[in-house]
Amino acid sequence: QVQLVESGGDSVQPGGSLTLSCAYSLPGMLTSCMGWFRQAPGKEREGVASFSSGDIDRYSDSAEGRFTISRDKVKKVLYLRMYNLQPEDTGMYYCAVRSSSLCLVSGGDEYEYWGQGTRVTVSS
Repeated sequence: QVQLVESGGDSVQPGGSLTLSCAYSLPGMLTSCMGWFRQAPGKEREGVASFSSGDIDRYSDSAEGRFTISRDKVKKVLYLRMYNLQPEDTGMYYCAVRSSSLCLVSGGDEYEYWGQGTRVTVSS
């Protein structure tokens, strides 16, 4: 069965950095689009970044230039490296996957499997 387990969330000061990890198991999924999403308290879930089977990465406007998504296919880990974190980056961060070659940054409704989330708090 598909498994996604996030880790790496923490509390940091503005301007700090964090790397989130998502250990995954995707048995039988030949094509996959993986993404990172976040949900701030009282706000809707938003897509942060996506990574396709073809190694194409995409970012939301807020993540572009500050976040980097990558995937280690040997270790089976999806990463989100975050730099210059700001209070508005606070929230629960989720890893998700869909069995498709179409891989856009979106709200996530089309993603089939989700992890349990890891919390990121940015405050001084």
